[in-house]
Amino acid sequence: MKLGVVAVLLQDLPLREALAYLKGAGVPMVEIGCGGFPGKAHCDPEVLLADERKFAEFRESIDIYGMEISALSAHGNAVHPQKEVAEQFHRDFENAVLLAEKLGIHRINTFSGCPGDCPTSRYPNWVTCPWPGDFLEILDYQWNEVLIPYWKKEAVFARSHGVDKICFEMHPGFCVYNPETLLRLRAAVGPEIGANFDPSHLIWQGIDPVRAIYVLKDCIFHFHAKDTAVNAYNVAVNGVLDTKHYSEIADRSWVFRSVGYGNDTKYWKDIVSALRTVGYDDVMSIEHEDSLMSPQEGLSKAIAVLKEAMTFEEASEMWWA
Repeated sequence: MKLGVVAVLLQDLPLREALAYLKGAGVPMVEIGCGGFPGKAHCDPEVLLADERKFAEFRESIDIYGMEISALSAHGNAVHPQKEVAEQFHRDFENAVLLAEKLGIHRINTFSGCPGDCPTSRYPNWVTCPWPGDFLEILDYQWNEVLIPYWKKEAVFARSHGVDKICFEMHPGFCVYNPETLLRLRAAVGPEIGANFDPSHLIWQGIDPVRAIYVLKDCIFHFHAKDTAVNAYNVAVNGVLDTKHYSEIADRSWVFRSVGYGNDTKYWKDIVSALRTVGYDDVMSIEHEDSLMSPQEGLSKAIAVLKEAMTFEEASEMWWA
C-alpha cells in the first residue's frame, strides 16, 4: 500500500511548496483537486490543457519531488437541477478527464450528484425514507430520468479518454451514499463506476466499513483516510441525521476527525486488513476535515496512525501452511 494525501488541505501553499512539505513527511502519493468543491488552487485543467508550457511546469513539479498522482478530484453535482450550476460541475468533470488522459491517469474522484424532484426544481432533494409515496416517485425520476442517463453518457466519455475508473465518494446528500446505491448505479452504468471509499461518511450512518469493504470488493478504486467521532449521548437524543453546522462540535451527533481520533488504531488496522483481503493494495489518501486541529497537525497525526496501521510490503509465502 502507499500513503497519500488530498493536497487540497495545503491549498494555501503553492504547489511546489505543498509537494515539498508532503515529501518531507514521507508521503509518496498526492491526490490533486482540479475542480468542483475541491477547487483549483493547485491545478486548473482549463489552463493546463490550453498552455503546454504551464502543463510542462505542472508535470515537472510532480516529477521533481518524485511524487505519484493517485487521482484527480473534481467532486461536484453535475446533475444539479439548476442548469448553470450543473454545467459548471459537468465541465469540471470532463476537463479533469481530459487532463487525466494527458497525464496518463486513469482515476477521477467525484460525487454521483443529486437532482431535484422534478425538471423545474431549483435545489437537490435527497430522499431518506419511502413514505409518503411521493418520495418513491422522486427517486424514480432522479435515478431513471436523470442520474443513470447522465452517468451512462459520462462513462462512455471517460472510457474514450482512457479513464476507466470513475470513483464515487459515498456521501449522504447525494444519490450514491452507501454500498447498495453504489452497486445499483454500477449495475446500471457499467464497470467504470466504483468507490472512492471514505469510511468517515459511512461511520455516522451506522455502516461498518469492514463489512462494506467485503461487499464492494473489486469495485473499490481509491481510498480516502478520514475518521468520524460519534457522540453517543447526542445520537441517543437526536439520532444521526444532523444539520447543525460542523463548528457546533459539542452539540452535534458526529464530527469528522483526523485518523485515529474517531476510532483507534486497531479499527484502522482492521480496515487495512479487509482492503488487502479483497485485493485492494493501493493508496490510502488522507483527507483533513477536522475542526479541532490545524491541517498540518491533523495530517501529521493521521500519518503517524496510518504508518502503524498500513502494510507496505508484499505478503510473504505461507511457509507454515
